[in-house]
Amino acid sequence: MMSDKKSNSLKRVTILKPWKVGRGFATDATIVPFRGDAREFLRTLPNKIVSLVVTSPPYNIGKVYEERASLDQYRADQSRLISELHRVLKDDGSVCWQVGSFVDKGEIYPLDLLFYDIFKLFGFKLRNRIIWHYRHGLHASRRFSGRYETILWFTKGDEYAFNLDDVRIPAIYPGKRYYKGPKKGKPSANPKGKNPSDVWEIISRDWQLGFWDIPNVKAYHPEKTIQPCQFPVELAERCVLALTKKADWVLDPYAGVGSTLVAAAMHGRRSMGSEKERKYYNIILQRLEALRKGDLRLRPLGRPVHVPTGNEKVAQIPDEWNRTKRRGR
Repeated sequence: MMSDKKSNSLKRVTILKPWKVGRGFATDATIVPFRGDAREFLRTLPNKIVSLVVTSPPYNIGKVYEERASLDQYRADQSRLISELHRVLKDDGSVCWQVGSFVDKGEIYPLDLLFYDIFKLFGFKLRNRIIWHYRHGLHASRRFSGRYETILWFTKGDEYAFNLDDVRIPAIYPGKRYYKGPKKGKPSANPKGKNPSDVWEIISRDWQLGFWDIPNVKAYHPEKTIQPCQFPVELAERCVLALTKKADWVLDPYAGVGSTLVAAAMHGRRSMGSEKERKYYNIILQRLEALRKGDLRLRPLGRPVHVPTGNEKVAQIPDEWNRTKRRGR
């Protein structure tokens, strides 16, 4: 029996059935975590089988799990992978490509601009440039601290899935009415809710206000693992709900600790992903098994962000600062 806390975390889960894990691609599998190189895995996939790619590629910033390359080499490597993604993606499929910035000697290179040109070479069409805002991260000293990344939503063609009703959020002013025209006096809001927009701030009131603030997975986030650049299940979850239907294949070529696979399995989609680091691959298996059993810790949708009251010690001005001010008078 799950605790109340776990039950609350998993209340939105409609578990994938049947639950059949394959270690390599198989048409009768429903979840395929593959340990190995992304392009090696992609070469095993049939043409036009994937409905959605949700991933965050290596940023080429020298993390322990990546070899830093020149910007030109990085671009060439990613172009080859995106070529394979184009092959395996259905004609009505989508890609959600989440990136930050490449930093070289203190200079910022926004990777979404670099990747836009690559995707356009293969005929992809950009539908949204989504801003993912979060509130915690490393503090910069010679520039403003970065607090957002971007998700590029590309489609392969002009026909594509978009389930807006599945991700609508309640209107702030549902009682608004048309003030002129043939509908004057009638409600102007959609009874199903409003479009959440292209700025995602998924934390407090995330399904209420439409500013999608997804907390990055740091410190005491319930989904935190040892992966240093883990993205939250909520980010992948919203893409899955909006851009696929039940039983579609969802792919993450840079699976990390499996957030995309978890999000897809939670909503009855089939999922697959590759991860070359054994320690992260093992965590994927552990998280999927915990999800199957109902034990996976997830951040509940709509949980309000903690707002300090001012009484907490960490929210108060340190005595040392006050003493310094007094001495300076």
